Amino acid sequence: MKLLRTLVVSVLWLLVSLSAAGILGVVGAALYFAPGLPDVRQLQDFELQTPLRIFTREGKLIGEFGEERRTPVEYEEIPEELIGALLAAEDATFFEHHGVDPKALARAATELVASGGDIQSGGSTITMQVARNYLLTLDQTFTRKIREILLALQMEQILSKEEILELYVNKIYLGNRAYGIAAAAEVYYDRPLDELTLAETAMIAGLPKAPSAFNPLANAERALIRRNWILFRMRKLGIIDQTTYDDAVQAPVTAQRHFVQLEVEADYVAEMARQFAVERYGDQAYTGGYRIHTTLDSELQPLAGQTLARGLIEYDTRHGWRGPEQTDIPPSLAEAQERTDREGLEEELAESPEIMQTARRAAERSQTEVEGIEGDVSNWLQVLERTPAYGPLQPAIVVESEGREMRVLAPGGELHTLDWSGLEWARPYRSANSRGAAPAAASEIASRGDLVRILQQEDGSWRLSQRPDAEGSLVAMDPDTGAILALQGGFDFDASKFNRATQARRQSGSIFKPFIYLAALDSGEMNPASVVNDAPVVIQDGSNELWRPVNSSGDFLGPIRLRDALARSRNLVTIRVLQSLGLDRTIEFLQGFGFAGDQLPHGLSLALGSASLTPLEMTNAYAVLANGGFKVSPWFIERVTRGDDTTVVDDASPRVACRDCREGQETVELDGETYEVAPRVADPAAVYILRDMLRDVVERGTARKALELNRGDIVGKTGTTNDQRDAWFAGFNSELVTTAWVGKDDNTPTAEYGAQAALPIWMDFMGQALEGQPERWPERPAGVVTERVDPDTGRLLRDGQGGGIEELFMAGHLPGFQPRRVEREVERESGSQGTGAYEAIF
Repeated sequence: MKLLRTLVVSVLWLLVSLSAAGILGVVGAALYFAPGLPDVRQLQDFELQTPLRIFTREGKLIGEFGEERRTPVEYEEIPEELIGALLAAEDATFFEHHGVDPKALARAATELVASGGDIQSGGSTITMQVARNYLLTLDQTFTRKIREILLALQMEQILSKEEILELYVNKIYLGNRAYGIAAAAEVYYDRPLDELTLAETAMIAGLPKAPSAFNPLANAERALIRRNWILFRMRKLGIIDQTTYDDAVQAPVTAQRHFVQLEVEADYVAEMARQFAVERYGDQAYTGGYRIHTTLDSELQPLAGQTLARGLIEYDTRHGWRGPEQTDIPPSLAEAQERTDREGLEEELAESPEIMQTARRAAERSQTEVEGIEGDVSNWLQVLERTPAYGPLQPAIVVESEGREMRVLAPGGELHTLDWSGLEWARPYRSANSRGAAPAAASEIASRGDLVRILQQEDGSWRLSQRPDAEGSLVAMDPDTGAILALQGGFDFDASKFNRATQARRQSGSIFKPFIYLAALDSGEMNPASVVNDAPVVIQDGSNELWRPVNSSGDFLGPIRLRDALARSRNLVTIRVLQSLGLDRTIEFLQGFGFAGDQLPHGLSLALGSASLTPLEMTNAYAVLANGGFKVSPWFIERVTRGDDTTVVDDASPRVACRDCREGQETVELDGETYEVAPRVADPAAVYILRDMLRDVVERGTARKALELNRGDIVGKTGTTNDQRDAWFAGFNSELVTTAWVGKDDNTPTAEYGAQAALPIWMDFMGQALEGQPERWPERPAGVVTERVDPDTGRLLRDGQGGGIEELFMAGHLPGFQPRRVEREVERESGSQGTGAYEAIF
C-alpha cells in the first residue's frame, strides 16, 4: 500500500513538473518572441486593397495583378454551409478553442520530431492561418510556428470569432489567381456565393490546403476525393444530414475557368509593367490602386501577337509533325479516377472507404455525352477545359482517325472533322533539316484519345497544328520618341513567360552590318561608291588558330562598291570596312546607338553581328536610323496614376528626335507636352545615304520579297547567324520601326534564313500597320549631293564622260575623278603608243 501511495505521489509530481515546465516554456517563448511580434490591432484597421491595373495608351485594360479586395465579404454574407465546410476541412473546433488546438499541435510536434525541424502540415487553426497570412511570412519553420501561436492567442483576445473568420475568407488563396471565397466563386462558377450548391461550396472549401493539387480545373479526380471527404466530415460533425450528404456527394463536377476580361492581349508588356511597379512601389504595388498607362497602341499590339503567332506556325508546319501532346487519355471521369495518383490524399482516404466510393459514384454521375460520339466523354471535356489555348491554337482530343479524315473533340463539346488538306502536311519531324515520309492515312498521325492542337483557317475550316518548336519576338517603336507601340515576347505568354524581346540576348548577324557601314560613311573616309575587295581574309584571332571568315554564299565577287556589298550582305567586305575604320573608333561610334560597349566584342567578328543583343536593343538602334540620327531610348510607361486616375504618381519624360529643329534647340513641343531634344549621334547626311542604300536591300538584295508590300518608303536588313540559329529582319519607314526575330530557346538551328523565317512576319505586321498611310520619305539633307560615278571604280565622271551611274555623297567627301579614257580605235588611228588615257593622245 505504501509502495502504491509513493508511486501515485511520484506520478503526480511528475505531471505537475511537466506542466510547470510546459507553462514556463510557453511563458519563456512569449517573453522571447513578444518584442518582435507585429501588432495584432492593425487587423482591426485593415484597409481594402485595389489591384494594380495596366492599360494601353488608349485606356484599354491589358493586365491586372493583386488581390481583388474592393468588394470584400462580410461575415453576415458568408453562407452557413460554406462556414460549415471550411470548419470541417480546416478547424472543426474553431468556435471552441482560444486560438490554438492542442491536439492539432501535438500532431504537428510529432511531425516536427520526425522531420528533423521541418513542419509539414502544421496543425494550424483558422486563427493561426490568419496570423500567418496577414502578419507573417510563409516559411515553414519552428520559429515561425511559435510566433504564429503567440499571435493567434493575442488575436483571440482582441478580435471576435466572426471577425477572425471574415479576415480568413477574404485572404486565403484558392488557386487561379482567386483570393478569398467571393473571388473563387466567380473564377470557378461565375456566380455569387449565395447561389452556390453545397457540392460547389465544399469544392471551394477543399482548396486552401493545396490550391493547385486539389483544383477542380487542374485535377478534377483529386478534387472530387477532397470534396467528398469534406462532405463526409460535415455529416460526421452534424452540420448536414444524411439526405443532404447523399445528394451532394453524387453531384458532378461543374467548375469551369472564368477570367478577368482583358481588352487587349499584351501579357509580356503587362508583366514588364508589373515588375516596374514592384521595383518602384514594393508590396504596395499590388494593393495601392496604381494604374499604369503604357505607350502600347491598342491596334498594333494585337496585330503583333497575331502576326508573330502566324509566322511561327507557318515555320513549324514547314518542318514536320512532332506528335500529340498527350496520348491514351481516358474518355470518362470514372476511368480517369481509377488511374489517378493518390499521393497527398492519405488523410482523406484514411477517414473511411466511403470517401473513395462516393467519389467514384460522383465521377460516374459526371458522365457527359456529346452528339456524334458514343459513350461518356466527361474526362475528355475536363481535360480540354483545363488545357489552355496557345495563341490561335485550340486543344482537341482525337475521337476517330479513319482513312484520310480525323474527327476531334474541341472545348465546349464541339466536334470538328479535319479533312486531308488539313492533315497531309504532318510528315514526321526528324530534325530541323529533315522530315520523314508523307503520311498515307490519318491513323499514322494521331489516334483516339490523343491530345492535339487545331487551327481555324480563314474559310472557317479547321486543320491540324501544334505548338511551334521555334520561338520569336516582334517589337515596334515610334522612331521619333522611342515609345514602344507593340511588343510580343514569344508565341504565347501562358506557354512561356520568358520575354525574348527584352531578355533573349542573341547574335544579331547581318542586321548589325548597317551600323558598320554608317560608321564608315559618317567618318567621311568611305562612301556608297567606295570599292572594297570581296576576297578571302585570314585573321589571327589571338589563339593558335586562324580565322577564315566566308560569305554565306561561299563565293567571292572581287572588287565591289559598298552599296552593292550591303545589298548582297557580303561578309568579307564588312570585315574590311571595319579593319579600315579601326575597332576602338567604331565601338565608340556604335555606343551612340544604345549599344553598351561591354556588350560589343572587341574583334573583327563584330562586323558580322557576333554581338549578343536583344530584339528591343536592335529595334532601338534602327529607330536612330529611322529618325535621322537622334539617340532616342526605348520606354513603355507613359504615366502612373493612383486612386481616381487623376493623381499622377510618375510621368514619362523621354528625349525625342526633332528633325526640323534649328541647331542648338534644346526642347520641342509634341501633342501639347514639352520634351528635351535627343542628341544627334550621326551626321544626318550619312544617315540619309545609308537609308538609301538599305532601300537597295529591298529592291535588289536579300529582302526583295518585301516589294510585295508595294511601298517605296520601307527599308531594312535581313540577318542570319552561324548555323542558322537566329533569323532576323529589322526595317522601318519614317513612322514606324519594327524588328522580327525567330530562333529556338535552346539555340539549336532553325534551318532557315532571315528572309525565310523573319521577313514574312515583319511584312505581315508592317503591311497591316501601314495600310492606308501615305508613303513618306525624309527630305534630303542639305549636305547630300548626287554625282555620276564609274560603276567599276566608284570614281567621279566628268561631264564629257559618258555612261556611269548616279550615286549619293556627303558634300565635301567626294571621291576623285575617273581618268579620261579613249577608245582603242581612236588610239590606233592617232598612231599613239599611249595607255589609252586621254592625256596620252591629246
